[in-house]
Amino acid sequence: MRSIREQRWITIAVLTAAFLIPTSDSESPPLLASSPSPFTSVFSFGDSLADTGNWYLASPSPQHCFFPPYGQTFFHHVSGRCSNGRLIIDFIAESLGLPFVKPYLGKKNGEEGANFAVVGATALDCSFFEERGISIPTNYSLTEQLNWFKELLPSLCNSLSDCREVFGNSLFLMGEIGGNDFSSFFFEQNSIAEVKTYVPYVINAIASAIHELIGLGARTLMVPGNLPIGCSVIYLTIYETKDKNEYDESGCLKWLNEFAEYYNHELQIELDKLRALHPHANIIFADYYNAALPLYRDPTKFGFRGLKACCGMGGPYNFNASVMCGDPSVIACDDPSKYIGWDGIHLTEAAYKLIAQAVIKGPYSLPPFSSLCLTNANFGYFNT
Repeated sequence: MRSIREQRWITIAVLTAAFLIPTSDSESPPLLASSPSPFTSVFSFGDSLADTGNWYLASPSPQHCFFPPYGQTFFHHVSGRCSNGRLIIDFIAESLGLPFVKPYLGKKNGEEGANFAVVGATALDCSFFEERGISIPTNYSLTEQLNWFKELLPSLCNSLSDCREVFGNSLFLMGEIGGNDFSSFFFEQNSIAEVKTYVPYVINAIASAIHELIGLGARTLMVPGNLPIGCSVIYLTIYETKDKNEYDESGCLKWLNEFAEYYNHELQIELDKLRALHPHANIIFADYYNAALPLYRDPTKFGFRGLKACCGMGGPYNFNASVMCGDPSVIACDDPSKYIGWDGIHLTEAAYKLIAQAVIKGPYSLPPFSSLCLTNANFGYFNT
C-alpha cells in the first residue's frame, strides 16, 4: 500500500504534469529571447546547482525537491529545480537572450541546447565510490551525462567539421560538479587530509570531460568552482561545534572554506594546462566561491538575513535532514528574497541571481566572460 506521501506525489504529478517541466519557451522573457546573442545554445553538465528537471524525470521515487514550495517564486509551481525559482544556468541563458535550457530527459531535441545535469550527480563514476564502500544518491555521473550528450550528437551534426560549426556558437557549462563527490567523502567522517587526496581524481574527471567535449567541437566552456561550503547550512549543522575558533566572522566554518579554496586553486591549475593544450578554445573559470562569499560576509548589504535556511525546521540554522523542505510539515519563510539559503543545501533564486551577475558581468570569471559577449544587448539585463 502506498504511503500518504506517495499518494500525494501521484496526485500532484497527475494534476500538474503539463506544467511542472517547461516544454516551451513561454517562461523565458520574450524580450531576452528575441535579442541577439553570441551563442545560439547552451549545453550544461552538473548536479543540483544546474539541474532543470532531469532528476524529476528520472527518479524512481518522489524526492523533496518535487513538492511545493519548490518553484514558488518564479515558476509558481514545481519546476524540477532544487530552489524556490531560477538557478544560475537560468540567469546565464536569460542574459544571453536564450530560452531556459531544457532537461535532456524531457526534450531530446538539442537545437537550442540541452541540460544533462542531475541532482546528486558526481564527477567520479559510481564504481569509484562502490570500491570504497561509500553510498551516493544517484548513478548519473559526469561520464553518464557525456554519454547522453553523445547520444544527442547525430541529431545535431553529421561530421566533426559540422559539429565544430554547430558547437562553435554554443556555450558549454561544465558544472558545478564535484561538490557531491566531496560531500560523500566528508559525510563518511573522512578527515580533510583524506578528502584532499581525492581532489586530483575529481579534477581529472572534469578535465577529461572538457578535453572530450573540445574534441567533439566545443569552443567555449565555462567551468565553475566550488561554493563556500563552510557557509552551507547542511555542513554547519553536521559540523556544529562550541569552539568559536572554528568559525570566521560570518559564522562560516573556516576549515571547510579553506578546503573549497584549495580545490578551486587546483582546478584552475588544471584549466591552465587545458588552455595550453587547446589554445583555440575559450575555457572560462567561473569563481562561484568569491562571487558568493560577499553575500555571507555582508548579508545586510544585499538584503539578506544571515545563514539560516528559508525553508526548513529546527536547529540554529532552520534545518533538519530528517524533515526537509518539501515535507508537508515544513513551511517556507514569507520572503525568500531575504535569504541566501533556500533548503539548507541549495540557495535561493535571489542568491543565485547575484552569483550569476558577479560571474557574467563582474570580476569573477577568468578570462572575463563579458569579453566574449560585448555585442550582446542582454548584458544590460542585470543592470535593471
